[in-house]
Amino acid sequence: MTHRTKSHLMSALALSLVVSAYSSPLLAQARIPSNVMAKLELLTEAQIEFLGTEQPLRVIPSREKLYQDIERRTPEQVEQYVSDMMEAVAAHAYRPGIDMAMIPLNPEASGFNSFKVVRPEILKERLRDPGPVNVHRYINQWAGIPTFAGAPVAVTPEDLIAGNVEVAIAGIPQSMSSGSRDGRNAPNVLRAMHVTGNLDVYSMVDPGAVLNIVDYGDIAVDRMSLQRGLDHVYDMVLEMANTGAIPFLVGGDHSLMYPNVKAVQASDPEQDLTVVHFGANYNAEPTRAHLISDRDAVYRLVTEGVIDGSDLIQVGLRGSQASRESFEWLRENEVRYHTMAAVEAKGWDEVMENVLEEASDAGNPLYLSLDVSVLDPVELTAAGRAVPGGLTIREITPLLRRLCAENEVAGVELMDFAPMLDLSYVSAMNANYMLNACLSGIAMRKQGITEENYLDPTTVEHGQN
Repeated sequence: MTHRTKSHLMSALALSLVVSAYSSPLLAQARIPSNVMAKLELLTEAQIEFLGTEQPLRVIPSREKLYQDIERRTPEQVEQYVSDMMEAVAAHAYRPGIDMAMIPLNPEASGFNSFKVVRPEILKERLRDPGPVNVHRYINQWAGIPTFAGAPVAVTPEDLIAGNVEVAIAGIPQSMSSGSRDGRNAPNVLRAMHVTGNLDVYSMVDPGAVLNIVDYGDIAVDRMSLQRGLDHVYDMVLEMANTGAIPFLVGGDHSLMYPNVKAVQASDPEQDLTVVHFGANYNAEPTRAHLISDRDAVYRLVTEGVIDGSDLIQVGLRGSQASRESFEWLRENEVRYHTMAAVEAKGWDEVMENVLEEASDAGNPLYLSLDVSVLDPVELTAAGRAVPGGLTIREITPLLRRLCAENEVAGVELMDFAPMLDLSYVSAMNANYMLNACLSGIAMRKQGITEENYLDPTTVEHGQN
């Protein structure tokens, strides 16, 4: 065989690989341009198949950038480029015998469970009958010990039952996931800020006067391990929900959505729960090394069957972590999502009505999961994972009020508030204002005010016409 004949055969083989690549379902879906395909003549079949998967996007920001890189290289450089890329992708994966499969703990530690040990009754300095306790000295409380909504304090489920508590607000001071980590200071900052439990001027309903609200203290977490704290959070939220009180949970980052929703659903396993998740980020990334974090709480809830995808409504999405494939995953799981792109295309009024209709049609109790990143950073700077282009406080509060007035509510959470990012009072004020909108809606429902978009007539018209 002559050198020229051998060269022709090699070229023919390479050409056949390229031609066969066009018939690959993966490459057909990828729609590789012809000028790029012409550079693949030296690649093996495995390398060509690799280009048709999503794996290159683990190291290259977009498929367009991938094609640009290939097009400007020689076939020899392309072969090395793809080989190095495959090696880099392989390096992302777990390596048995080399990588740590789990984070080791010290079972010999005498304080192994110290963070979640509840004080026994006999050790309390003063025994008392069960029920909420008012810790305020003055009738009009402007100082003293801050509590959520200025409410009395309860610390046991017996207190909640004896006090016929309707809403129990608890802090979860946890700061262990991604984003800016100051969630552990959020509960106390929001306790010290006014607005929650105040008169809602739109409906002229005062939730502090209508509802039996308590501050249920803080739920303990292990500040060195997110995973160790989640079981205790689950137990405590389930304890709250089992008394009949509506848990209002102030975090903490959005990894807490996982145990919170799981617990509220477990409190009534025969009744499905519809979760309305507000936030900039879709929180359904399946490929992270930690099985639970703020970035994949939604993914875990859906894939583990805690809630059906069809029982999840997402509002305000615009974070760059959500790729086209992310939205396709949401669609495949029948998640109803409403992005800020949809707001731009349709207008907020239409999007809001769609959300309200979907929540009502589900016919289930609602769990509202509020990531403060749903608001634009101009209005709430102190979001752990802030993204520009969000909703305004004026847009979101009518929706929250209506969701809670027009539907049964099983739980509410406010997450990812990082006070250190805003030394002014604006972020804390708006965070509490969202909580107050939810309390106001629940109070309206208790008073029988459930008509669509109710606004008190005296606040809408001055009556002087």
